Formats: sequence, C-alpha cells, structure tokens
Amino acid sequence: MDGHKDFTLNPINYPRPKLLNFLDRIHSIGMKYIVIVDPGIAVNTSYGVYQRGMANDVFIKYEGEPFLAQVWPGAVYFPDFLNPKTVSWWGDEIRRFHELVPVDGLWIDMNEASNFCNGKCTIPAGKVCPSGTGPGWVCCLDCKNITSTQWDDPPYKINASGLQAPIGFKTIATSAVHYNGILEYDAHSIYGFSQTIATHKALQGLQGKRPFILSRSTYVGSGKYAAHWTGDNQGTWENLRYSISTMLNFGIFGVPMVGSDICGFYPQPTEELCNRWIEVGAFYPFSRDHANYYSPRQELYQWESVAESARNALGMRYKLLPYLYTLNYEAHISGAPIARPLFFSFPTYIECYGLSTQFLLGSSLMISPVLEQGKKEVKALFPPGTWYSLFDLTQVIVSKDGSNVTLDAPLHVVNVHLYQNTILPMQQGGMISKDARMTPFNLIVTFPAGAIQGEAKGNLFLDDDELPEMKLGNGYSTYIDFHASVKEGNVKVWSQVQEGKFALDKGWIIDTIHVLGLNGTGATATIEIDGTLSNVTIDTIEQNYLYGQGDGEKKIVMAGMKGLNISVGIGDVLE
Repeated sequence: MDGHKDFTLNPINYPRPKLLNFLDRIHSIGMKYIVIVDPGIAVNTSYGVYQRGMANDVFIKYEGEPFLAQVWPGAVYFPDFLNPKTVSWWGDEIRRFHELVPVDGLWIDMNEASNFCNGKCTIPAGKVCPSGTGPGWVCCLDCKNITSTQWDDPPYKINASGLQAPIGFKTIATSAVHYNGILEYDAHSIYGFSQTIATHKALQGLQGKRPFILSRSTYVGSGKYAAHWTGDNQGTWENLRYSISTMLNFGIFGVPMVGSDICGFYPQPTEELCNRWIEVGAFYPFSRDHANYYSPRQELYQWESVAESARNALGMRYKLLPYLYTLNYEAHISGAPIARPLFFSFPTYIECYGLSTQFLLGSSLMISPVLEQGKKEVKALFPPGTWYSLFDLTQVIVSKDGSNVTLDAPLHVVNVHLYQNTILPMQQGGMISKDARMTPFNLIVTFPAGAIQGEAKGNLFLDDDELPEMKLGNGYSTYIDFHASVKEGNVKVWSQVQEGKFALDKGWIIDTIHVLGLNGTGATATIEIDGTLSNVTIDTIEQNYLYGQGDGEKKIVMAGMKGLNISVGIGDVLE
C-alpha cells in the first residue's frame, strides 16, 4: 500500500515492474499471493478510490455526512456494504486493483469495524494526523463522545474487554446510519460479514475462480465465503492453549477454515513456545505464522530448533493435504467442522466432554500437543479403541475403556494418532501444495489391534481446486469411497468411485497400502484390477504396544504393499 491506502502500491517498496516479475515467478510454480486491505478508505481528495466512493455516495453516514474515523491511513470513511451501490463500487475497485496487481485473494482486516478514535470526530486544522511518529493507533482526530441517543447510551450496557466503555468504543458510532435508514446499532455485528460477501462476489467475478478471502470479523454464515483467523492473539502459553478451544468453537459456529497466528501476534514468543506452537498450528485448518509489525521477527526459520519442528509438523501436514481437502469438501456440503472436539466422534464417552487440550481432524485423526512450558511429555486422553501413531505406524495404543496415557514429547515431537476402522488417504508431500497433490497416494488402513474380523472406511474428494464451487457433476471432480475388511487373517480393500474420469485424466495412482493391527504375517496378495490379477509382495513389520494389548494374539503386524500403481479413478479390489 502507498500510505496504507487500499488498492494502491508503494512505488518505493513495491515498484510495479519488479512486483509483476515476482508474481510471474511465484505463479509459475503454483504459489499464490494474498494481500491485506482494510475497510477504512482514506479521506484524501487526490485518492481515486476515495473520489469514486464519494461520487457514488457509498459511505456510512452520521447526521447526513460520512462518519469520520481513524485507522492506519489516518482519517477514513467506512463503506456501507448494505448499500447495493457500495457492493458495485467495491467490486470495481477490486477489479481495478487486480488489473494493477494480479493478486489471488484478499485478506480483509480491521472489519469489526475497528476505529482508533471514539464518537464524533473532525480533522484537526493545522495538524498532521497521523504525525508519522510513534504508534499508528493513537487517535489524532478531534473527537467528542456521543451520548445523546438511546443507541449510543442504551439502558442495558455491555462491558466489552472489562472497560465499561460506551457501546461505540473504538468502532463506528451506534447511531450512525446505513443504507435505507438501518442503524449501526442493528448492523454492527454483520459489518465484516457484509464486506466478506461483497469481496467474494467481486473476486469470483474477476476470472470465475474460487475466491480466497481471510476475514478477521465473522458472523453466522461467514464460513461459506471466507477463512478466519482469531485476531491479535498473544505470544503466550495461555494463548497457545486458548487457540485450540477457539478453533473448535469456530468450527461449531460454521466457520471451518480457521486458525490462530502461530507463535502469537505479540509480544515476542520464546523459542520453546514457537516450537510448540508450530506443532499445534501445523494442524490448524488455516495454518499461518503472523506477527505484529512492531515485534521482532519470528519467522519459523529464525531459530534452527523451530525450523526443525516446522519441517517435521508441516511435512506431515503436506502429506495430509488430500485428507484435509476432503474434510473441506465435507464441511462445504454438510457443515461439519474440519477440526473437531473429541466428543464429536465419541459422544457416549463423557470423559472427553470438557477436553480442550486435544482435538480431532475429521473423525479419526487426533492431535495431542504439548501446551506447557518445559514439558517433555504430555498426558493425553485416548477414547476406547486402538490408536496408531501417525509418525511411527509401528507404535500402538489400545485403550480398552478409555485411558489417560503419558506420551513422550521431546521438543521436536508432536503426537498424532489415527483411530481404528479408518482408511486415511495421504500423498508424499512437497514444498508447495501444487507439487504435493500430484504425488502418488498412500492408503493407511487401520483395524482394532489383533481383531479376527473388522471393517474400515475412508473417502477422498479430488477436483480442479480453482473452480467456483466444490461439487460433483461438473466433469472436473472425482469422489472415492474406500472400504476394507479383515476376516480370519484375510484382508480385502476396495473402492467405489464416482465420476472417475477426472482422476484418471490427472494420472493419480495409489502406490502403497499399509494395513495396521493384523494378526500373523502374509507373503503374497492377489489384486484384481478390471478383471486382471497380479501378485504383490507383502512386507510385514511387527508393531509395538505402547499401552494396553489387543484382542487375540499378543503379536500384531503391519502389512505393507508397494508399487501397486492402481489408478485412483478406477474401483479396485485387493485381497
């Protein structure tokens, strides 16, 4: 931005020819570029966005004039996104900016709306505001409180942040007026939501692609249009713990793509805290390291120990991308959260009802992180059943009736466990998601440890991820239901494919299948693909009980089959 003004470029720091060259390079390898904008439009008569906004009468009013506030550019007016003309104007400004800089999405911040001042304000005469020195969030307008109406001084008070401040504190005055006479008092909570909808419409209209929007302010329904981060969280152990319950709550609220600023927004985190935070944050649905401009740098590579933890945790995240993407599809069609409390999968196991230090991704992948300073182990609750360590598939925990288990967790280790009766689709990972998603698939099949018979299932959604909507029936998507059964030592794995042509055209294959929790060993398998039989050697590895013991024989094994070369888009049977 030039002077923090929306839809502008700083000619010194971001000269357009160099920026376009940079974007050509990252776009060529499949990376995306998302930039931040705030709703406040700088009051500046030489600023085209402001000029066009005034000409179209798009701003929220107070006493018949645009309501004056202050954010990063200084004095600003706030667009009224309830006004259809504002939606059109906003879309046109996004179009103009995209022609200047071909961004791939927008990060819309400060849209509660945030205001550095209070009440009715005017621009001070003969004074530079802001001065350019000191923190940019100090109010420099001339302001007076508004308490003359029941909307600004209602009989029932709120106590936001424990300040006992007026209801319009650091935001838009609640007696300000939106389109068609709607008061800010009634519209405040949907301001960010209305901006999100307008932004989504604008981005989708540019090239017909699926928009990416990250919004700080949300409301019921925001999850359909935008991802969410949980605001300016602190770089403290307490806020690390809070991040889990906040993420889980937003999933329940219908905002599934959510996460907190990894390592905290402010103050500067310790090296140990940042290690532990990336081990949690790598498994947030929305995973991002972000910090205050005024804080010391905290990119993950600033500490070699954090970089090691990040490579470990993020490496696993990139292998899990097909699973996470399928969970996004499930959220889209059903509203199910991506990150879930344990009671979602274990509703009758009441011991997990109040648990907010562990969470599930989907129905069967459990993350049990270290959330306390100086700890090298973590006490985790395991609901009844068999759980397999995702980082070491030979390690098994059998929790007969539900158990608390103390797990080793040295600095670079996060404990992630996969539940029985699951088929987990994974890929090989990569430096960027575009590369990772074209690698061969690996299926992990889990049965109860030592079970004589059992069943497992999983699913996978694949599509052209830039289409406007995630759905079947458009010729650019495939959906697979995976099934497996074990009976008296014989294992059968098969799939049911809907609209397999897209996956076939992409050339996706299943290279490896691991089956966990089996009794005995196997030497060969018979695979039937379109009526053709082939033999594949099975490698077996004995698995170790870290806790408990399975049914039947004490010895259990993992069977692995490599080099399968099974096309993902064809329904297959493996026995």
